[in-house]
Amino acid sequence: MTAGAAPAVRDPGLQPERTRLAWRRTTLSATVAAVLALRTALHGGLPATGIIVCAVCCVLWLGFLRVAHHRIRALAAGGPPPALAPRQATAAVAYAVALAVCAAVLVV
Repeated sequence: MTAGAAPAVRDPGLQPERTRLAWRRTTLSATVAAVLALRTALHGGLPATGIIVCAVCCVLWLGFLRVAHHRIRALAAGGPPPALAPRQATAAVAYAVALAVCAAVLVV
C-alpha cells in the first residue's frame, strides 16, 4: 500500500446471504428438535419429569429463536453486517447445546 492511498473497501459479496441462510437452517434444526421433544412427551407417556424437560426444551428453543431472529434481521438490513457480539454468540451456543442435551434426555 502506498502512502496516501485509501484502504480497500471490503466487498462482502454473498457472505451475508450465506450466513443468513445458515442461521435459518440452524433455526430449523432447533425447531425439529423441539417438536420431536414435544411429540415424545405427548405420545411416549412420559412421567412428570419428562414433561418438565419438554417444557425446558421449548423455552430453550424460544431463546435460540430470539437470538437467531435478531441476527437474521441484522444480516438482512443491507450494508455491511455488524459483527456478532460475543454475548449473542455465547447465548446461541448455550441454547443449542442445552436443547440438544434436553432432547437427548427425552430420547434416552
